[in-house]
Amino acid sequence: MEQELISKKELLEKYAISYGALYRWKRKGLIPEDWFIKKSTVTGQETFFPRELVCERIELIKKQKDDISLDELSDHFSSESKKKATLVIDTAFGKKVFYLNDIRSILLEDNEGNKKDITDEVIGGTK
Repeated sequence: MEQELISKKELLEKYAISYGALYRWKRKGLIPEDWFIKKSTVTGQETFFPRELVCERIELIKKQKDDISLDELSDHFSSESKKKATLVIDTAFGKKVFYLNDIRSILLEDNEGNKKDITDEVIGGTK
């Protein structure tokens, strides 16, 4: 299944960010180099991004950039990229991937509202 892409122009407009901010985030490692996908179009070469990944990342950057520095965010993302262990939840609506080091707890809730913490069973000593 091919990933859905978003153009650079659409991305900049959607999040009201400047070209300069986007490339500053790239230089700082907030947006990985391999997310910048060059494609030939009728108007020449354009840059596209994996929609789900880049939109999620930009929303996170915009949400946190007033609370922590871009360098701190970069440190977080660079250490995150080194994490290999993930929890993948595959539903009828698509897949969602979580790095185990980012998970605080995993709760199962039944239809009666009973909750069971399964964090240790799923993550165990992998954190």
